[in-house]
Amino acid sequence: MLKLIGYIVFGVSILIWFSIPVVPFLGFTVGKASGITTGLIIAGEITFYLSIFMIGKEFLVKLKNIFKFRKSKIKSLTEKSDSIGK
Repeated sequence: MLKLIGYIVFGVSILIWFSIPVVPFLGFTVGKASGITTGLIIAGEITFYLSIFMIGKEFLVKLKNIFKFRKSKIKSLTEKSDSIGK
């Protein structure tokens, strides 16, 4: 049950992070938009770490492995393009 709630909190965290780029287009003043954006960043971080705490360390390891794979894939693509240019 705790893992299910953790996955839901993780989904909320993703929604919060994806809502940040929308804030400037909502017609708020610059001060209000910056305050809302700051609040969303803080809420996104809190919900992300809370979800990791609820789901467990193995989920964090899976996330790290996904990003390591993407980073290595990008690195190999840039190395290939560098060797083509030589």
